[in-house]
Amino acid sequence: MFAALCLVLACTACSKPAPPDKDRPPEPTAQAERPYGNPHALRDSIQAPINKAKSAEAVTLEAAKQQQASIDAQMAGEDPAAATTQ
Repeated sequence: MFAALCLVLACTACSKPAPPDKDRPPEPTAQAERPYGNPHALRDSIQAPINKAKSAEAVTLEAAKQQQASIDAQMAGEDPAAATTQ
């Protein structure tokens, strides 16, 4: 009796799902609006790290110039602090 009950449960659990109604189309799952309010938000989010890197490049180049001036002053026997303030 138990085996027959298990067989019936297994057969009903493995049955195919009911097909959807042909008269009613499925509900759309995609959003009609853009995910961002700003139409340029994607472009801006891509450009932000690039712009940050460009500004960091300017700071790095200025620091390199100061370091080179300090090295040149030390090689000439001058005070390196005076070379970096120029």
